[in-house]
Parts: sequence; structure tokens; C-alpha cells
Amino acid sequence: MTRGIYIVANDKVYEQTIALLKSIRHRDTETPIVMIPFDDNHQKVAEIVTKEYGVQLYEDLEFVETLCQQLHEIFGKDFFNNPNKQRKQACWFGPFDEFLYIDVDIVVFEKIIDNLKYLDKYDFLCCDYQYTNSIANVFTPKVLEEGVFTEDDLKDVFNSGWWASKKNLFSVQDLYDTFTECAQHPDYFDFSQKTTDQPIFNYLVLKRISRRFNVVRRPGGAPGSWAGSPHFEQKGDRLFDPKTGQPLQYLHWAGVRIEPGCPYWEIWQHYRYLGEPIPDRPAIAPPPKSWTRQAIDRVKSVLRKFKP
Repeated sequence: MTRGIYIVANDKVYEQTIALLKSIRHRDTETPIVMIPFDDNHQKVAEIVTKEYGVQLYEDLEFVETLCQQLHEIFGKDFFNNPNKQRKQACWFGPFDEFLYIDVDIVVFEKIIDNLKYLDKYDFLCCDYQYTNSIANVFTPKVLEEGVFTEDDLKDVFNSGWWASKKNLFSVQDLYDTFTECAQHPDYFDFSQKTTDQPIFNYLVLKRISRRFNVVRRPGGAPGSWAGSPHFEQKGDRLFDPKTGQPLQYLHWAGVRIEPGCPYWEIWQHYRYLGEPIPDRPAIAPPPKSWTRQAIDRVKSVLRKFKP
């Protein structure tokens, strides 16, 4: 049986990808990692991750492209702002029998693959407190009103940036059929924050996989993981959650732009430049404005002062 990690990346998220991989390899040099390219603009990141971090590219990129386009067409061209957001669905049909998927706006603080031990009893894992927000950013109340899901089902809603499962729990046709169901009922989903992939993904898992487990419900509880939580404390190269007295397993900047001054910037910067000097100006920082842009902004500022 093979176990491994999937990521989805392109050159636009080069810096985030390096930070994630360094954090993984800092504590785990052996677990295989496969990168699914987000689009055709991935040559720069692919070169370094394969050379420096032992990452392999997903072999059947034609399958990935066909899968994404088919899922996109099921909903119609105006539904997804980018059909490539569904590329993580290729994880179900990749080389690993058991796998962990991780978004690249994450750094990890442990040998993260060890969480797959829960797959001995379950078929799907998540590890977050998304469910404490009820069904916001996932479903509308219609899924309860029309009996699509029960209250107990909805206690398993999750963030789709960190999840684990097993290969071939369902077929490609099952995936298409489930997306077709979703396309017929757009009123079931909360797309108000433009999280088009997460609501559909939750529907798929809650409908197709019954043996689910949220790792934060483990005995003894578990720490948080969202960078929008202000109470985490840094100790060395890790963060701790004082509410549980436990070190974080990972930190996810979901909905938070990673740049100087953002929450927990120092911890992200630590992992991005682990083993190399930290530059005076980190590569992820916004580029300085051109002289022309600065002049235009000054004119706008003056005009605003005189606006009635």
C-alpha cells in the first residue's frame, strides 16, 4: 500500500509552495509528494520542487485536464470563475492508495502524514473547526429543509484545504453524477464568499463517504489551525494553542493574504527561508509602485481633498 501527499501549485504560488514543502521536509524527508499543476504556468515551480524536494508531477496530466473540463461543463461556463479549482479531484485517481491533500498556503509543524493512521477506521479525514461556523460558506438552509442532509451530517462540514482519503472510493462517473446533482440545485450552496470549490466538495464527501472523521475530535481535543485566529503563541519554530495547551499541527492562511504584516508572518517567513538567508525584501512582498503609479496616486489624493 502506498501513502503520499498531493499539492496543487503553479508559478503564481511559487513562494507559498516552497514554504509548505520546506515545512514538510523539515520533519519528513521520505514521504512521497505529487504536485498537480494548477495550469500550464508551472514550469518554474515544477523545476525546483522536483529537484530540491523530491516532488513528482502527476503523471496523467491529460486525465487531469479532461476531468476539470468535464466538471466545468457540467455546471456551465459561468459558474466557476476558474475550472482549474477542481484539479484536486484528481487525487482520488492518482498513484497513492491513501493520501493527504494540502493547500500551499499552509505550513506544517509535525510529520503530517502520520495523521493517515486514522484511515485504519475511516475513509475520509479533515482537521479543522469549520463546523463551528455552522454551514456558512458551504450550504444554505435548504439542504436541511429538503432533507438533503441531517443535522448530524452537517456537523462534518470541513475546509477543503486539508483532507485525507483513499483511492477509488468512487468512480469518475460517480464524480460526474454528483456534480450533476449539484448543478441541478445551486440553491443548496452558499457561494456568497466565492468559495465555489468548497461547497461542492463538501457535498461530494457527505453524499459519497459515510465513514468520516475530523481529527480535531480526537480524544483530548486538538488545537486550531486558522491564521485568522489571533491567540496562537509562537515558541521556537512552532505555534501553540493556549486554549488546548497543544502545539498546532499546521497553520492555514485561508482567506488571508500572505505578505509582510499578515498574521503569523514571522512563522511563514521562517519556513520559507529555512536554510537560507532571509532577504531584506522578501520575494512575496508586493512590488514597489512605479514612479508613474506614485504620481497618479498623489494626484488622486489631492483631488479627493477638494471633492465637495
